[in-house]
Amino acid sequence: MNTVNLTVAKFGGSAIGADGASIPGIIARINDIKKNSKVIAVVSAPLTIHDGKRRSLTDIILEQGANAEAKKQVSLDAARTAYGRIIQMTDTANRQECQSVIDSHLGQVQAALDEARESGFADEVRSRTLAFSGEILMSRVMNHILRSNKIRSEAVLFEDWPIITDRNIESTNFLASESRERMGPISKMVESNEVVVIGGFIGKTADNIVTTYERGGSDRTAADLGILFHRDYQTSIDFEKDSAVVSADPKIVKSNLRKVTQLSYNEARLAGMFGMKILDPIAIKEIVENGVDMPITITNMGNPENVTVIKRSADDAGGHPIKMVTGKENCAIFRIETGLVQTMLTSLERDRRYGEFVVLSPFTRDGIEFSRILFLDGDYVRRNEKYLLGFDPLATITYERGVITLIGDGMWRVQQVASRTSARIGESGLNILNMDAQEETSRIIIVVEDSGDSIKKAVMAVHDEIATIKFVK
Repeated sequence: MNTVNLTVAKFGGSAIGADGASIPGIIARINDIKKNSKVIAVVSAPLTIHDGKRRSLTDIILEQGANAEAKKQVSLDAARTAYGRIIQMTDTANRQECQSVIDSHLGQVQAALDEARESGFADEVRSRTLAFSGEILMSRVMNHILRSNKIRSEAVLFEDWPIITDRNIESTNFLASESRERMGPISKMVESNEVVVIGGFIGKTADNIVTTYERGGSDRTAADLGILFHRDYQTSIDFEKDSAVVSADPKIVKSNLRKVTQLSYNEARLAGMFGMKILDPIAIKEIVENGVDMPITITNMGNPENVTVIKRSADDAGGHPIKMVTGKENCAIFRIETGLVQTMLTSLERDRRYGEFVVLSPFTRDGIEFSRILFLDGDYVRRNEKYLLGFDPLATITYERGVITLIGDGMWRVQQVASRTSARIGESGLNILNMDAQEETSRIIIVVEDSGDSIKKAVMAVHDEIATIKFVK
């Protein structure tokens, strides 16, 4: 293995800021990281100010795709305005070429929208529209900005794309072995530059069809690049955010938040599944499935000394064993005969590569045992009702469920945690519909009705209670 360090640094839309407002901070961070490491910068589509509101450019382009499909007027003015502001961060030597790149990519977007008007806004048409208006274009623009700041950089062109995926166009899956066969161009770029810039969220099939991950897929891109390069460099992954990890969502819990200095892969995956926006849990899943062990950091971009380290096995840092309380809205519970459930679970894993669900304890009715599957994305269930009910037409689905989850690999050390937290939720006026707590698990799941501010109330109540519960040192 090469002894040279390589950092895969992911900068999401919030890190970039509205119309690139936070790009000077990104440049400062890249300059700092590259002192001791080569850098692959993974960038998301930017945010912009649209109709007076801060919005994702991805969402705006999706609206234009829907307009095209409905044969309504479409406009790329928001994208042109956003990139027109961002390009002001290039110098005169780079600006003309950068403007040419913007015009070329938005021309491809317009062509895709014209196609959507005739054939619909789905599959490759949708993927091309998002790729060339968002992540791929932003990576090219960022490259010119870095060069304008005297950083030796290069952007990965789509024809050299190293992320090879299957043919599930709109929710695609990473193919590691096929991707390793396509690493030549990006490997040469990393070797000869300080920084290589690539768009997140985007993949392509072996025959060059544009694909996309689910929303949040730039996290997976960073993980995939770490998987590809870990044999060649001392590789680490750095997710640049506006804060490191704390014990609950700071938008919900305003006081007594605890800093989380370390997480295990397992804890981070569970936190992502159950509502903490740390990183996409599928990113961790892919790292584990590929047998890779590399450090991941969540860095406060404004205060880079403030980090959370994610490792395969976290050290015992002496803090509270319950590291986080999370809340997840818009869940669904699927009830199916236990004799039929395994076929469905196998299909979800093998055919759909979908794992955002938890099997709850079964129950018996009229002598028949039923299994309960907690899906953490009610919209996924709505979109796939026909597929799911195909395994058991008599299965039932309950929507509008929410989940409060306590996470910590050392949770077994906390005394009376299940009884104390459930009582506190009851005192908050909420009815517990299901509770899944076992000594061997790294999490406790509490299911309540998702209505009004019930999930927020439950998270605040449980977080307050945890601080008062004793645990074995």
